[in-house]
Amino acid sequence: MPSIDDNIEKWNDDYDWQLGGDAWSRPWGGAESQWYGCIFPRIHRYLPAAAVLEIAPGFGRWTAFLLDHCETLTAVDVAPKCIEGCRQRFAGYPQARFETNDGRSLPMVDDDSIDFAFSFDSLVHVESDALAGYLSELARTLKPDGVAFIHHSNYGSYRRSANALAPLQTTLDRLPTVARAGLLRMGLYRGAHWRASSVSAPGFAELSEAADLTCVAQELVNWEGGVVLLDAMSVVTRPGSRWDHPARVVKNRLFRLEARSIRKSGTAYSRPQPMTP
Repeated sequence: MPSIDDNIEKWNDDYDWQLGGDAWSRPWGGAESQWYGCIFPRIHRYLPAAAVLEIAPGFGRWTAFLLDHCETLTAVDVAPKCIEGCRQRFAGYPQARFETNDGRSLPMVDDDSIDFAFSFDSLVHVESDALAGYLSELARTLKPDGVAFIHHSNYGSYRRSANALAPLQTTLDRLPTVARAGLLRMGLYRGAHWRASSVSAPGFAELSEAADLTCVAQELVNWEGGVVLLDAMSVVTRPGSRWDHPARVVKNRLFRLEARSIRKSGTAYSRPQPMTP
């Protein structure tokens, strides 16, 4: 599945960033609705934070909101096009800096300097070797009470069945969208969405422990609907920090229904927001 080079090629060379990545927020009714209805309720207890690190910001869809909750922000991405896009978009924010990295390390970030690290919608495409590198770096760069919220793949939990069903999956991929949607709701079809196949929620927790971090919370979610919990959102911190507690794991098969509800209610209270150019 996706290597670091694959990610550079896709997000730097192939993907059309004309909308700044906001197209990915359409199921929630836009980036603003997704932030306030989906993401912020999950991370608000960690904010404000003096020093924030964002891994893989794309064109800054979430950076725009994080900047309201920190004194300094450092964002790193493997795609030079994304970093240049962020530098242009946030040129008026001297507290923010944007750096290209190798997709696994953070040499531009000092030891014990980060209060809150964040990544959403990007590291789902990153395999376990790169995640292990980032977790090792987070163990180095987080402050003693620092905490990180990471959205990653859980596709590895279905890897064995996915491999067995690969020939059938190829056939199902050719079905009309309406037919696939019905099979999806019954759990008979799962779209991989370019997810990392070597990463699972339990595996991420093990990688965290190997990096001398503790994974204190995981929410497994269905990204497209149906019963398949394709993604996970994990919270990691240093052992003994103020955020350290016995691990909690939640399986949330209503995640995409939440998106529909947020989109529906949002239309009643706000005027349509234009997509970011």
